[in-house]
Amino acid sequence: MRYASREILVLSPLPCWKHLSDEVRRQLVIEMIADIEAEAALRRQRSGSQVLSASAVLGQHPFDRPARPKKSPAPLFHAASKRMRLELWAGYAWFVSVFREASARLRSGDRMTRFPAGSFPPALPFVSG
Repeated sequence: MRYASREILVLSPLPCWKHLSDEVRRQLVIEMIADIEAEAALRRQRSGSQVLSASAVLGQHPFDRPARPKKSPAPLFHAASKRMRLELWAGYAWFVSVFREASARLRSGDRMTRFPAGSFPPALPFVSG
């Protein structure tokens, strides 16, 4: 595979690490990687799974599908924690509640009702002149 141009990738330090020296940042990254590898090894040991070798990964066709794909539906919200997912659910429930209330007021004739930000009021029925 040939590329038309070669560009240089410039990596900037994370904002929370900007005040640290290059060596300290390097050490923090090394420690994080070691923690991740240890956690993954423990998880593999508990589950009995094994890592594919490099040749096995390279031997796979990029368009192959898993033999047993997951059947569960995707979650409505992807969140970093259970607490954040619950907050998203609560915010969505609030939004739906306010929207339905405003929609009911609009249907009852209140043309000045306000809908929550980011929503579109339902269309009014057509009335010929």
